[in-house]
Amino acid sequence: MPTALITGASAGLGAEFARQLAARHADLVLVARSADALETSASQLREEHGVHVELIVADLALEADLHRVAERVADAAAPIDLLVNNAGFGLPLQFADNPIDDEVRHLRVHVEASMRLMHAAIRAMRGRGGRIINVASVAGFISRSTYSACKAWLIGFSRWANAEYARDGISVTALCPGFTHTSFHERMGLTPGREGVPGIMWLDAPRVVRAGLRDAGLGRPVSIPSLRYKLIVALTRVLPSRLTSGIARRGRV
Repeated sequence: MPTALITGASAGLGAEFARQLAARHADLVLVARSADALETSASQLREEHGVHVELIVADLALEADLHRVAERVADAAAPIDLLVNNAGFGLPLQFADNPIDDEVRHLRVHVEASMRLMHAAIRAMRGRGGRIINVASVAGFISRSTYSACKAWLIGFSRWANAEYARDGISVTALCPGFTHTSFHERMGLTPGREGVPGIMWLDAPRVVRAGLRDAGLGRPVSIPSLRYKLIVALTRVLPSRLTSGIARRGRV
């Protein structure tokens, strides 16, 4: 049975990845900070799909915890076939008003943790193949604060790594959804109809995950799971950054 390791697996897109992969009979390694939420999810997945579910309680902003997860990714005795870098959180867009320690933690979780886990995965997957999905965002195509910068890094690195390691049978895909119905936005107090974000711009988590898994299977470097968001990304290539940044202040994706 293939095995997938998913970070940020206790809720949101991470939990949806776990559900869809379990339905495809993949064994799972679920990583999150909340032991109770992981246990609840694991019990349901084992009962409904009969898959093996391993749990790692870890905060990826902490060096020791990140090291433990990277060691699991690198374990040749229990190989990981799919790595889903999904863990993350949002901050207010006003960078200068945010505590710098919060910004550093944000950078560690979104960039350093993803980089270290990709490094471990690619080294382990060379010679046998594998897939990596990095959950980015359409925000990575728009200039605004550090969330956008982190997601832009994920997109750019995924594109390069997908081409570089294709010869080893490894695909690296940046999944770039827009506003999606998950607890990620709820934790920031963002719901349909608020901050000038119309309901039509919201996506459902199952659709986003299906698109990401499909495009990863096809070896695509970037997955944008909606025609309307594909059009938005296309517009960012021709519109002035000052204009797109101004529009982006109305919401967070």
